[in-house]
Amino acid sequence: MNPRIVGAAVSVLALALVAYGSSGLLRVWQMKREVETLEREIVTLRGETEDLARSVDRLRGDPETIEKIAREEFGLVRPGERVLKFPSTPGGR
Repeated sequence: MNPRIVGAAVSVLALALVAYGSSGLLRVWQMKREVETLEREIVTLRGETEDLARSVDRLRGDPETIEKIAREEFGLVRPGERVLKFPSTPGGR
């Protein structure tokens, strides 16, 4: 066999192994993209966690927040208060 052909075949085989092997460049690139996506998701989740922690703090120690939720979500009123309910208009306005 021609040494050049053998060398070229070995080179092609080596490149294929590097690019598509179990630790090939393609897999490394895919994993890098996945890590970047997960890091962005972590930042988002940390922000949501901070928001929820602030809400918990308000619910534990802020009477105005508790009253607002009691009124808006549960329809509670103070003794002696009157609640006026207006019919909704057609079209949702």
